[in-house]
Amino acid sequence: MGNLFNKKTIKDVNLAGKRVLLRADYNVPIVAGKITDDYRLRQSLPTIRYILDQKPAALFIISHLGRPSGPRDTDCSLKPLARDLGTKLDRWVEFAPDCVGEIVAKMAADIPAGGIMLLQNLRFHPGEEKNDPEFAKQIVQATRADVFVQDGFGVVHRAHASTSAITKLLPSVSGLLLKKEVETIHKVMLDPDRPFMAVVGGAKISDKIDVLDKLLDIADGVAVGGALANTFLLAEKFAVGQSLVEAEAVRVARDVLDKAREIERKRNFSFLLPVDVVVAKTAESHAPTRIVDLDSQALADIQSYPRPPHHSAYTVGATEKILDIGPISAGRIAGAISLSRTVVWSGTMGVTETPGLGSAAAPFSHGTLTVTESIIGASNKHANKPFSVVGGGDTVSYVESRGLLGDFNHVSTGGSASLELMAGKKLPGIEALQDK
Repeated sequence: MGNLFNKKTIKDVNLAGKRVLLRADYNVPIVAGKITDDYRLRQSLPTIRYILDQKPAALFIISHLGRPSGPRDTDCSLKPLARDLGTKLDRWVEFAPDCVGEIVAKMAADIPAGGIMLLQNLRFHPGEEKNDPEFAKQIVQATRADVFVQDGFGVVHRAHASTSAITKLLPSVSGLLLKKEVETIHKVMLDPDRPFMAVVGGAKISDKIDVLDKLLDIADGVAVGGALANTFLLAEKFAVGQSLVEAEAVRVARDVLDKAREIERKRNFSFLLPVDVVVAKTAESHAPTRIVDLDSQALADIQSYPRPPHHSAYTVGATEKILDIGPISAGRIAGAISLSRTVVWSGTMGVTETPGLGSAAAPFSHGTLTVTESIIGASNKHANKPFSVVGGGDTVSYVESRGLLGDFNHVSTGGSASLELMAGKKLPGIEALQDK
């Protein structure tokens, strides 16, 4: 297959005695000054430790956080990350109150040999998202960096100052996380162990149309769930009540369905739409739920026997919302996964944020839980576990909330970046790095 990653990495350059500028992705959730999900932070540690082992003159780390309203938006300050990073590395991490300017330049000049400094949020300056060469130049001037390392996989799909403009000013190479992300996703999309199953959820078709189109071409099966599936159901003329849908994307959904059906006629391929759904009038914990049997009506027949099922048993009501896939749909996906050697999963199957009341399970997480257990095994002991790649922010958050990050082969730190890479797109932040 050849080399899956043709860019220079930190292992291809001499970092000893150099002032290293590292672009990480520390866009993590912070509540009341405390990090609530440090997965991206932990994933950056192998690159940081490798750089420090090379005895650099200093290491400067830059990142963005959220969408700040301006430089005084304290909710988007990276300061809590300096403390957390220092604890994880067992090293003092200096924090600079800005990422450019005289104060930063003075602090950077005074940093002790081998010291680490985290700079303030790049997005406090409009030049970051505008890919402003002058802003990139100011970062380099403040840090007096000799070499640039790109390790923020979650941002390389954007041409920003810290992913694009800065590479014109310094020798620029990849970190270990970026290399691992690209190699894993390329391997899965170009040479997967088969059968290859893709499970795609989340909210919008428009976010995932490119990767869906690619998966139809290369996978042996594609299953859709989450709010994304609602638009497909609407395209198939099912009533969806008050469910979240993309009305403007119904035509796109119809085109995907037509392509999927055509592929099913030509080769061994399955496209799985929900055949039953969990509905409620609101997505709140106290809302009563029910299963609507959209397709075969077998469930409706069983529930109402010996009478014929009422129309409502197989129809989403005008005031109801689809908030999860039903148990039959989840079972079909689980069955397909159990026969697969590779699984890509992006997007939850329902609203996983709603907690259950008392000892009850979360009301709209049953489909997502079934998919999770079918990939890793309910006991996590079965020998036939497929090679699994998880991407997309909501999926990663769900997996982490259940303490299951280590049970999947690869959990991506990039949401949109991983989807664009899967779709076969070239990402500007990767293209800008030096070739091997």
